[in-house]
Amino acid sequence: MPVITNIDDLKKIYRRRVPKMFYDYAESGSWTEQTFRENTSDFSDIYLRQRIAVDMSNRSTASRMIGQDVSMPVALAPVGLTGMQHADGEIKAARAAEAFGVPYTLSTMSICSIEDVAAHTEKPFWFQVYTLKDNDFMQRLFDRAKAANCSAAVITVDLQVLGQRHKDLKNGLSAPPKLTVKSIADMMTKVQWGLGMLGTKRRFFGNIVGHAKGVSDPSSLSSWTAEAFDEALNWDRIREFRKMWDGPLIIKGIIDPRDAREALNVGADAIVVSNHGGRQLDGALSAIRALPQIMDAVGDRIEVHFDSGIRSGQDVLKAVALGAKGTYIGRAYVYGLGAMGQEGVTKALQCIHKELDVSMAFCGHTDITKVDRDILMVPKDFSGDWQ
Repeated sequence: MPVITNIDDLKKIYRRRVPKMFYDYAESGSWTEQTFRENTSDFSDIYLRQRIAVDMSNRSTASRMIGQDVSMPVALAPVGLTGMQHADGEIKAARAAEAFGVPYTLSTMSICSIEDVAAHTEKPFWFQVYTLKDNDFMQRLFDRAKAANCSAAVITVDLQVLGQRHKDLKNGLSAPPKLTVKSIADMMTKVQWGLGMLGTKRRFFGNIVGHAKGVSDPSSLSSWTAEAFDEALNWDRIREFRKMWDGPLIIKGIIDPRDAREALNVGADAIVVSNHGGRQLDGALSAIRALPQIMDAVGDRIEVHFDSGIRSGQDVLKAVALGAKGTYIGRAYVYGLGAMGQEGVTKALQCIHKELDVSMAFCGHTDITKVDRDILMVPKDFSGDWQ
């Protein structure tokens, strides 16, 4: 067993064990990948203030997200195709999150279905939906989530059109993936991954195939995907989705203060500051640079969460100190899942928790809910003085 001390250790194992097609799917952004890179690198421009002679005993990272108790202000973000990173990946990730005491968010574009995950977990999880044209399918998605006892719905609002990700096109990654001689040859070298996939019946999009109109088998999925997303999405349409779901609602994909203000009016319980991990508009501001202005605009009127770029507990601490009530990790837990299955997701959460806990203590705090901007040194122009 290798010694795992941080998320990058898991990433190295992940790269060796998962086929290139699926590694590239996770480890990529759109176009030049500027925003993808800066989502992570911009955290390094924020410094932490160390304090001494402070009682560091009896520390707690426990918090609440949309009224739910969490062991730390971290949720597992919705990630499509997770079940191709490791056999039954969504189930394994959900079980790791459940045991650790943090929320798991299942993507609509998951391999394991809502019902699969519910059958293999004991506590409620969250369910993410896209803004699709088909009202009947959308309502049935919400109804299935309710029947599965999902405790919150997350609406992703920044995917009206798909940002171009060069690596996915070159690898033939689509829905379903287009297998080539090169990709098949690569998969054959990933023995552990291959044995896992041979041993599971879950290899297709469980929430779509057999549920969406005209999608009775994987071969019909491609045409549905091309037509499903609603390019005409507006705030009135988002209000319609709010009516379809009567539980806690989170809107994910806010990166501009004006959109944050609009989100106040649709009845959401929280918003997620996110640029889709740099996978949509390349050249956009990193999520962490966008967070302060959004907090200034709406922070005291709606719960603000943060997503995109987190690779450590210190990143979590910085986002919380800037005002976020919760954060989401996507790639960080996918690295663990691909590397070591459920155990790897647990290890990723342990690494982040350890970094969060110790860094919080060094900054003179013992309660994550009391952390504020005082622990940070933020450049005066961090959010930009743009013309």
